[in-house]
Amino acid sequence: MAATTTPCCALIAREPLSETDAADLALMLKAVADPVRLRLLSMIGSHAGGEACVCDLTDAFDLTAPTISHHLKVLRTAGLIDGERRGTWVYYRIVPETVNRLGALFTPLTEPAPAQPVDAELRTA
Repeated sequence: MAATTTPCCALIAREPLSETDAADLALMLKAVADPVRLRLLSMIGSHAGGEACVCDLTDAFDLTAPTISHHLKVLRTAGLIDGERRGTWVYYRIVPETVNRLGALFTPLTEPAPAQPVDAELRTA
């Protein structure tokens, strides 16, 4: 009888990441590690209709338009957002698959991994 395995914990703790997966996920983590970019991602995702015009985003920050554009480019390069030009404005929306992949890195799917027994020598130290 074959044993079935069920994911017990977050992706990061389930098995070692491949070099490619680690590089992809690191790019996303670097993108959201900046407070401005994290706020932009949140503003875009929570905006009515699930997308936001760049004109809706710039006034929330005490930053120049080129700086906001740079932050949006970093998020877009990481695959977290996508944009569409409509006339003179660009409208951004979150890419759910990418954001979900990033979230799954740390989200337990069922239960945490069972605790490993501790050697008696370690308990007395």
